[in-house]
Amino acid sequence: MATDKLRAWWAHRQGLDGSLHGASAADVLERTGWMRSIGGSAPYLGLFARARLDRETVDADVARLAIHELPSARGCTYVLPSADFELGLTVGAGAPAGELAAAEKYLGVTQAEIEQLCVTVADLLDASTEPLDPAAIKDAAGTAVRNLGEAGRKRGTTTTLPLALGLLQVRGDIRRVPVNGRLDQQRYGYVRWTPSPRGGLSDMDTAQTELARRYFSWAAPASLKHFRWFSGFTAANAKKAVAPLDLVPLEGTELLMPKELADEFAGFAAPSKPSYALLAGVDGIHLLHREMSRLLDDADVERPIPGGRAGETLGGQADPPSHLIVDRGRFAGLWEFDTETNKIVYRFFGDEDAALRETVAETLEFVRDQLGDARSFSLDSPKSRASRVADLRNGP
Repeated sequence: MATDKLRAWWAHRQGLDGSLHGASAADVLERTGWMRSIGGSAPYLGLFARARLDRETVDADVARLAIHELPSARGCTYVLPSADFELGLTVGAGAPAGELAAAEKYLGVTQAEIEQLCVTVADLLDASTEPLDPAAIKDAAGTAVRNLGEAGRKRGTTTTLPLALGLLQVRGDIRRVPVNGRLDQQRYGYVRWTPSPRGGLSDMDTAQTELARRYFSWAAPASLKHFRWFSGFTAANAKKAVAPLDLVPLEGTELLMPKELADEFAGFAAPSKPSYALLAGVDGIHLLHREMSRLLDDADVERPIPGGRAGETLGGQADPPSHLIVDRGRFAGLWEFDTETNKIVYRFFGDEDAALRETVAETLEFVRDQLGDARSFSLDSPKSRASRVADLRNGP
């Protein structure tokens, strides 16, 4: 199987070829997959690259619940379209349940205690006309919230409140509201979710198959290993989830794809002209499979990591060390935003052309004027990325 064709197909299915320009945020998420957020700029960068959506439009969609950041696959937070709210919450329900089981085993927290706290929190939010942040909820709940002492601190659960908030979220009883309406930060208040998105999808087997159906429409061709990474399912559950789907193998590989896409893939040809996109390192083009090697040319595997230790190479990483420049599905470079100069610094793995410079300029204008920065995750800062920026600016 030609590598160029596979990469270009993945980019095409991810809408990185211009085919989604003008689409809504919800439409992009339904067609290309849920977007990882982690308090960084990834959703904004991904939606801008695919549909040229500005931040104001995306934030308005968040405010009106056309899209929302929810705990979902593997219990991790993703930005989902409204059509998938219930599915995301259902498949993500195991994470808070697991946290509660661990707290019961190691910290003496009981299910009954957390259920009572859930009632208290829900009542507080019912009575509030504004979102309440965790500190305000804790103060108002009083003794209903218990401090878990040194043992809790060591396990990263200092009080019982996060356990209740986690359960209430996956049940669709409450939702988080970003304090300034933006996705690229991690400060939240909580409100009641009325009406709740949960209720119609109670069967976990059905939910897991529906997640598999969506995944292979976003990411195919992909292997069961890829799907297990994204979903967090066991091998047995992953096989059970895909069994009802009409997946066919890609000849000579372990990759699978929906039968209805096979003919389209067979007739697909990789574009001859470059098609660039500047994306976050956790963009779906990488994270849906989380296998760097499939999108790296052999010549780029041994490239040094910007700001990394001696001997660290790009091919030795599980995830990109910086934001990505992608060309027809190939990882073609790395970039960061330099807040000191308000410019994008980048290293391109090849000869630059006018199309690349135009894409960099468009992304720079978006980041500088609408985002103010392009953080990889919530704790990313100009100081923490200074060595990467310096290497990208001064390196070969």
